[in-house]
Formats: sequence, C-alpha cells, structure tokens
Amino acid sequence: MRTDILHIGAGELNYEIRNIVCVGEKLQKLGVQVNWENIGDPIAKGEQVPDWMKEIVAEAVREDTSYAYSPTKGLLSAREYVAACTNRMGGVQIDADDVIFFNGLGDAISKVFGFLKPTARVIVPTPSYTTHSSAEAAHASDQPVTYILDPNHLWYPDLEDIENHIKYNPAVAGILVINPDNPTGAVYPADVMRAIVEICEKNDLFIICDEIYQNMTYNGTVSAPLCTVIGDKVPAICMRGISKEMPWPGSRCGWIEVYNRHRDPMFATYVQSILNAKMLEVCSTTLPQTVLPRIKEHPMYPVHLKNRIKRYERYSNIAYDILKNVKGLLVNRTNGAFYMSAVFEEGLLNHHQTLPIGNDEVRETIERLVSGPNIQPDKRFVYYLLASTGICVVPLSSFATDLQGFRITLLEKEEEDFVQIFKTIANSIKRYINSSLECCPRCN
Repeated sequence: MRTDILHIGAGELNYEIRNIVCVGEKLQKLGVQVNWENIGDPIAKGEQVPDWMKEIVAEAVREDTSYAYSPTKGLLSAREYVAACTNRMGGVQIDADDVIFFNGLGDAISKVFGFLKPTARVIVPTPSYTTHSSAEAAHASDQPVTYILDPNHLWYPDLEDIENHIKYNPAVAGILVINPDNPTGAVYPADVMRAIVEICEKNDLFIICDEIYQNMTYNGTVSAPLCTVIGDKVPAICMRGISKEMPWPGSRCGWIEVYNRHRDPMFATYVQSILNAKMLEVCSTTLPQTVLPRIKEHPMYPVHLKNRIKRYERYSNIAYDILKNVKGLLVNRTNGAFYMSAVFEEGLLNHHQTLPIGNDEVRETIERLVSGPNIQPDKRFVYYLLASTGICVVPLSSFATDLQGFRITLLEKEEEDFVQIFKTIANSIKRYINSSLECCPRCN
C-alpha cells in the first residue's frame, strides 16, 4: 500500500489458545480425532446450563426492554447489584457509578490498556493470560514488562522481582494481578494480595485485578478479593464477569469495578476516558445484564456453583496425581479456575524429539510446521502431541514466558475420558523425551 497502515504494536497481538485450533482443524480433515483441551469454554466441553437458568433467560427474552439499548455504563439494576455484592464482602465500598459493563472482559481489557499513555507500562505476570499481555504490549508497541510467577512456590508472584522491576523501570505505572490465575490455576491468599497493595502504595502505582474466577476456588484455598485488601489509598480496577462462573461465555458480559477513583486526579481522568470510549459504542449487550441479578440470587445458584467446583476439585487432584511423578515435569495442584500449567525441566526438550504418527500426511504436515528455526521447543512438543494423540493443549511459552511447558483445562466432562487424557499425556511425555535417545544418541 502507498501508506503504511500497520500499528506499531500489531506484532504483539497473538492468541495461541485459538491459533492452535487452526492446526487442529487441519489435522481433523486428515483424520485425526481431536480432544480440544485448549479453550476454557465449559459449554463446549459438555457442561449443561440448568433448566431454571434457561427459564430466567427465556422470561427476560419475552420482555421488550431486553431488546433496547442499555445505558452506556450498563443497566442501573445490574450495576447496583454488582456494587451491593462487592460491598457485602467488606473493605472498600463502591456504588453503581463505580461499575461499567463491557462486552466481555476481552472488551474491557482492550479499553483498559488501550487508553493508557503508550509510555506508561503495566507490569504483567509471567506466565500471563495472553489477552492481557498482548494488549499491554500492543498499547506500548513493545514486549510486555513481566514479573515472575514462581512454579517452585505454588505459582505465587515473586514480590522481590516485582519491586526490582518497579525500581529500575520508571515507566511502570501499574501492576496486573490475575487471581485466581489463568494459566496456572494458582490462588493468592490475603497476605500476597496485601503485599502487592503495599508495593503499589509505596510506589504510587495503580492495580488492575482480573477476578473472573473469584468464586471458583477449592482444595481448601480461598481467594482474597481485591476489594477486601485494597484499603482507601491505592486506585484500582477490578475485572469480573459471568462467562466462566455461570457459565455463559457466549453472553460476552463482563464489567469493571473502580476502587478509590478520586484518590488521584490523573487516575480519575483515565477512567473517564475509558467510559468515553464506551460511549462511542453506545452500550454493552442488554440481556445478560437483565438476568444477572435474577440468576445469581436464585436459590439453586449456590448449589449449581458448588457442584461445578466440586468436580473441578476432584479433577484437579486426579490430574496432579497422574502428572506429579513424570520425570522432568514440574506441576502444581490447581486450586482455582479450571486450568493446569506444567513446566518441563530446563534443557529437557530439544529439536530432535518426536512422537509416532501413523498417518504419513499428518506426519508430513507436522514436520513442516516444526521445521522453522525459531519454533519454541514446547510448541514442537504440543504439535507432536496433537498429531500423535489428538490431544490439543497450549504451549506455555505462548503465555509471555520463557518457561517451556503446556497449559491444559480441567473441563473434560466424562471422568473416564479425563483420566485417559492425562494418562496419555504422561505416557507421551516419557516417550517424547526418550525419543531423542533413540534417534540421536549424541544429543544426550
């Protein structure tokens, strides 16, 4: 084109969670039966929406107001409900004006990072959920600035690493926390969250906290909501939604809660700019906001959520027990959300390892995909695992980290199939690691 149309940060936008679907679909056409363990969509994996919830939605569909625009911030009834729920937790108090609805948290993330000054950086975790890290990097037209989540310490944030990044990078204006975490499944207790708040207060920073999985914890862990530890000095944005909890991912309904907005005039103006951008879109989808209070206050909702959490807890322990003794693999028990991240021992993977692939066309396709000089070793493993077994996971290196590993969901509905998937992964890892001994003894 006669004029360069590319945004400088366009190269930082990447979503391997869905990119690998293209590979899986290509292999499906060649006869591979794929188990999609890459995307966190409970409905796609067979979870059923209960009839009472469908009836609430059906009733709202018959109301003419469900077809109208909502106010730009969201329906007042939904915002008042959200504020009341937060206030019941204790800690910081908010009202409806502190709540803004979006078309899913992806929309919120785009606005929250997109309307920061390009030179202002938000330090994000590593590994980090790709939507956050890519949006932050794209707004700055640079690589994301990251702090370490330590796999040797339950995937908790490395507080010293956070402080060092802040100390030596004056461009850092805020800290992103994902609690419970995606992709690791870690749950941060109150003392960890308080420590991060204290760092922000000491360095005059703000916090972005993604709490989409806040009510989905187990194995005796409890996530400390940011509102209960933030106090009254540090400005913050908390992100929540219904896609994972109800679950209703297709609703595209999420919101932000703004804490301590008026503690800093610049932060208040920044939040107003996000709202102004939302005004240009008019509003977010009305129907999910309409039914939000009705569903969450239904007497069956706590039972529904409890049963789902109970299954995730059981599956988290099954997965951990299968993978924990695989030589060269580091895993932590998942305590929140429905993901597990596993890390390979440093240097364990190389570019000579393979898995057997019976279909010649499938094998040739994978060999072409992994032939590039810059392909990450864990991505190579993931491609071979997909082609050899049909199990589709996500390479951990795609989550803004140098660690080599993979992320998998706990969403497979049938327990027998779930067990078989993880046993297959465990056996495939052993076979993959040993394959370099067979094909290239000098490599070891």
